[in-house]
Amino acid sequence: MTPGHEALVMAGERRGQRPRQPQLPDLHVRLRTELGRIDEQLRALLDTMDRMQGLLDAVVAISREVELTAVLHRIVTTAMDLVGARYGALGVLNESGEHLEEFITAGLSERERADLAGTDLPRGLGVLGHLISHPEPHRIVDIEAHPASAGFPPGHPRLRTLLGVAISVRGEVYGDLYLSERRDGEPFDIHDENVVTALASAAGIAIENVRLFEQVRIGAEQFQRLLLPALPDLRPFSAAAVYRPAAEPSKLGGDWYDAIPLSGDVVAVVIGDVVGHDLKAAAAMASTRNMLRALLFDLGSTPGALLARLDRTLQAITTNPVTTTALARIEPEEPGWRIDWSTAGHVPPLLIPPDGPAEYLDAEPGLPLGVDLDEPRPDHSRFLAPGSTVVFFTDGLVEHPAHSIDESLDALADLATAHASRPLPEFVRALADDHPSDGHDDMAVLALRTPPV
Repeated sequence: MTPGHEALVMAGERRGQRPRQPQLPDLHVRLRTELGRIDEQLRALLDTMDRMQGLLDAVVAISREVELTAVLHRIVTTAMDLVGARYGALGVLNESGEHLEEFITAGLSERERADLAGTDLPRGLGVLGHLISHPEPHRIVDIEAHPASAGFPPGHPRLRTLLGVAISVRGEVYGDLYLSERRDGEPFDIHDENVVTALASAAGIAIENVRLFEQVRIGAEQFQRLLLPALPDLRPFSAAAVYRPAAEPSKLGGDWYDAIPLSGDVVAVVIGDVVGHDLKAAAAMASTRNMLRALLFDLGSTPGALLARLDRTLQAITTNPVTTTALARIEPEEPGWRIDWSTAGHVPPLLIPPDGPAEYLDAEPGLPLGVDLDEPRPDHSRFLAPGSTVVFFTDGLVEHPAHSIDESLDALADLATAHASRPLPEFVRALADDHPSDGHDDMAVLALRTPPV
């Protein structure tokens, strides 16, 4: 720097001049731009968090289902919710993996379903077939313009966009999840694909779990039914029974029923419930039933005396859990029949006269078996008109956490009255189908009808 130039700079500094700085409006623009960028990043982060929370909620909801049909439908609807799709479907492949054997849909209006009435199940052609043969995720912006498109069947909504993701179970493709038409009109993006792909992975686990659940439930039900007897010929009476297992497959039931024809047109009927829901309860049920069967042929003892003898025998030679039961003997008494019964902590039998509403045979109950050997077991007796129906059942038919036992018993009596004229096999099925309980316990129903006049 020359001496003259240095003097000019020094003179300028003495006059208060400084090197040129950015103007204030420029700083405001840069600040607003930076804040806008941060705001976009925060919004994207919040959107990602919402998607992940939605995905987590969806996985939890799917895992709560215990029936395959419900699981498949929940997979479709939750996928639609996650990406805001208007339509959704899940195609389940056949054993060969080449064609669809089931197609679950969601999002169709009543009008659209009516328009598609009579349309055959999709066979896995066109775009659907392309996704079957190429199971990697697909995002299609224009379905009709896709090389594999085969058009839509008559009455089908005109769809434009599609997101398809395969669902695998134990390493094999189980089916394909299809989503169409985002509600905001935009095509599906990579974020949609990622979240649906993650959902499909969880869905595969849920499907495998519910299939295992079903296998266990069927096995438990078969085991339980093997322990229950087939009703013998009880003429002149007619009889029918039904057993329904608990909703949870791990719950082996302790419910049982039995009916034994005795000499002189006499029949003994018993129903019971061993406390507990496991293999021990099922085994205790079998041993209790067999012991009582042997005692029933003692025609000189009342039902109460037989239950007292059974209680003493069980406590002497077994460690069975507490058991409730109702034992009855029905025999001729002109001009009809007589029922003698005793209960051990069990719900009372239900009587449906031929000309009146159902009523319970309410009487003094005894204690459950396995509680106190010294307590007496009261006996009761009632005349039965020809054509009367007596219903024996376990508490699984009426227990509901949201209702009192009296409310449920009243509902069952109304139900029995409404179906009283039906043949006994249909009658017991109606009680089991429309029961007032919550269905989380096994239930047994045995109905016996005296001969008509």
